Amino acid sequence: MPGRRQKVTDEEVFAAAQRAMSRRGPHELTLADIAGEAGVTPGRLVQRFGSKRALLVALSERFAGSAGSVFGGLRAAHSGPLATLRAYAACMADVAPTPDALLRNLAYLQDDLTDDVLRGHLVENARASRREIEALLAAAIAAGELRRHVDVRSLGRTVETVISGSLMSWATYREGKAVDWIGMDLEAVLAPWLRRPHAPAIASGRKRGTSKRRL
Repeated sequence: MPGRRQKVTDEEVFAAAQRAMSRRGPHELTLADIAGEAGVTPGRLVQRFGSKRALLVALSERFAGSAGSVFGGLRAAHSGPLATLRAYAACMADVAPTPDALLRNLAYLQDDLTDDVLRGHLVENARASRREIEALLAAAIAAGELRRHVDVRSLGRTVETVISGSLMSWATYREGKAVDWIGMDLEAVLAPWLRRPHAPAIASGRKRGTSKRRL
């Protein structure tokens, strides 16, 4: 077939799968969608992975081991631990460029939570990400950005929870951008522990009315 590629790497297939998943929910997504994004025939993907589920499991396994490289890249691009943490929070907002995109991602999350194999990969990534968050908080204490008596494990869990919860609140109210909601909520969590004034790195400055916030 004209225009089809003869060779494609797993990384290219996974990137194609993610692009296709950003437009189609789990019950709409087909191997043909992924193949079209990758520029190969569906049959080539069947030969390599066996089925759509097997491809998605392989993608999930790759995701499970990605925390170290994600945080490593963020550390290299930012000057301090809290700047890196704020950048990570901003990255999490990438799953919600629009409310509809977030709904599709939540549909995939539901599949992950109900499938033992996929959930195992999800848990592996979550634990690794939590450790990275805790490491950033510990580094922030050492760098004098946070107070000395911060409970790193407790604050790390709170930060992780607030990022996810903030996305849900944004999806409910649909005011402004998801990155602003996450940024403002993260700053509220960090504020009591900061040692010096700072300029929030990921909030745009939009004021949120307290009467519209759910406790």
